[in-house]
Amino acid sequence: MNVVIAWLCAAALALFAVPAFADAALPQFQVDPFWPKPLPNNWILGQVSGIATDKFDRIWLVHRPGSLTPRERAAEQNPPEAKCCVAAPPVLVFDQSGNLNRYWGGAGSGYQWPESEHGIFVDDNDFVWLAGNGSKDGQLLKFTMQGKFVLQIGKPGERNDSNATDRLGSPADVAVDVAAKEVFAADGYANRPVVVFDSETGAYKRHWGAYGNKPSDEKTPRYDPAASPSRQFGNPVHCIRIDKDGLVYVCDRTNNRLQIFRKDGSFVAEHVYEKATRGNGSVYDLVFSPDPDQKFIYMIDGMNGEVRIVDRASKETLGRFGRPGRQIGQFTALHNIAVDRQGNIFTSEVNTGQRVQKFRRVDLQN
Repeated sequence: MNVVIAWLCAAALALFAVPAFADAALPQFQVDPFWPKPLPNNWILGQVSGIATDKFDRIWLVHRPGSLTPRERAAEQNPPEAKCCVAAPPVLVFDQSGNLNRYWGGAGSGYQWPESEHGIFVDDNDFVWLAGNGSKDGQLLKFTMQGKFVLQIGKPGERNDSNATDRLGSPADVAVDVAAKEVFAADGYANRPVVVFDSETGAYKRHWGAYGNKPSDEKTPRYDPAASPSRQFGNPVHCIRIDKDGLVYVCDRTNNRLQIFRKDGSFVAEHVYEKATRGNGSVYDLVFSPDPDQKFIYMIDGMNGEVRIVDRASKETLGRFGRPGRQIGQFTALHNIAVDRQGNIFTSEVNTGQRVQKFRRVDLQN
């Protein structure tokens, strides 16, 4: 029987394989239809708005329990309206086999949980950072891996100001430079800068906008591929990452571009992807391949529903996989991406996608 099950699993993996690229030197991936394993306790995921890995190759995700409909939470009703389901806790941690081994999150003492969860980051000192893109969310939260509260930076409020130093404006993402003790925020859905704080005390340090200039909250036109590039970030400023060389990568989602800076905010370069894309944009999130040279950037495009493989040195697109859809290996509202030390990719989906997927790297790596 075990042989039969193993054969069926292998057949399913082959069936749902992501097509290999013609260039064998490119990373190649195969979707794992059995990852993660079913959740316990009748739990169900809402919009999965952040995904990350840690140095132990565990996979962390944050989702939005509040995005679930009453029908999806039927077992929570009083009296219950159906046998299933119940909203899972906001933060969930999985091992490589897809087993759930930790969970926590939500309102607690000493901090203000975001009204709409958005983004998760695990730093090299094993602290977990969370952001939120609710209309009043203006804070970053720092926890231990066990979910013990450590620090809140900023506060909720009605006012949005891209040059404020005491709160953020619906921040989307976080990156941490542990050596410098600095946390970088992509800020966000309401504001338009990158903001840097002391990661130990929460003290404000600096901020900047597109091209390293002072950000403005003046209304800007909708993205037009025929127009000159906007001198301001659009909303949302959706991702932030720091590469091995200390350069800061910022996803200007609706302007279809990646901007790169030094840590002091000085502008380095700009790269546009799928320029003709309108709507929600083409540059949602990115991670670097885990090899020492970080040869590749894995970038996700939510509007076009694909994972883009980019050469980090040249910033040229080398390959891609995925398309919009609801089948395994396709994407509905692709939102975030993470990579582990083996080179496996993990993706998350919001809107009605409400899931995570694992894509195993199947080619030989150096």
